[in-house]
Amino acid sequence: MSALAGVGVLVTRPARQAAGLVAQLAALGARPIVFPAIVILPPSDPATLARAHAALATYDAAIFVSANAAEYGAPGAWPAQVTAIATGPGSAAALVAVGVANVRIPDTTFDSDGLLALPELRQVQGKRIAIFRGVGGRDHLRQALCARGAHVDYVDCYRRARPESGAGGLAEALRAGRVQALTLTSSEGLDNLCAVLPDDAGAMMRRLPAFAPHPRIAAHARALGFTAIETPSGDAGLLAGLLEWSASRS
Repeated sequence: MSALAGVGVLVTRPARQAAGLVAQLAALGARPIVFPAIVILPPSDPATLARAHAALATYDAAIFVSANAAEYGAPGAWPAQVTAIATGPGSAAALVAVGVANVRIPDTTFDSDGLLALPELRQVQGKRIAIFRGVGGRDHLRQALCARGAHVDYVDCYRRARPESGAGGLAEALRAGRVQALTLTSSEGLDNLCAVLPDDAGAMMRRLPAFAPHPRIAAHARALGFTAIETPSGDAGLLAGLLEWSASRS
């Protein structure tokens, strides 16, 4: 029997990206509880995205910072001369699903630093690069590429919003003790989660182990009073961390 059998695990990833982790947790006997802490919406002005698609062939490379960016931002036809780059396997799979071939992903970490280590992004003097992202994302990647001499444009292809429903059900699950652990894949999502829960339920949640696949997210969780456990990247890392923790309890 799996160490996670019967363990209630809160999954906070946006709805489209939660399915894979939820299925794997269920296969291990866990009881996944899904509460998307970020709601993903299309861009306010679709014409801006359409213009970016029309100009895509003038770029040397296009970077998709998340699976949401791939799903909302990838054009219907991909210019063969443009290098497609994704932050990690999930983003790459989303691009492949809409017909984009030969997607490059980092060999080290699945984040901006991993992207910057790619050979395709080391020597970029004079090259044009488009970054497909959500509105208001972090600026570290663009600044680093500009410092290397690239001309970088953002393409805002989706919006993130705080969830407007479901918090009552999650609060009841926490009060009833049906949640034993939570997974965190975004600092913004964690902020949303804390904001929508009543104080008592939020305090209960902070007493649970919080598994985060990135040091920045883990550090943010600790700053908010959580017991954060940093795991290797991706769903596999989260599952490994959860399994190790659960096995140590028995």
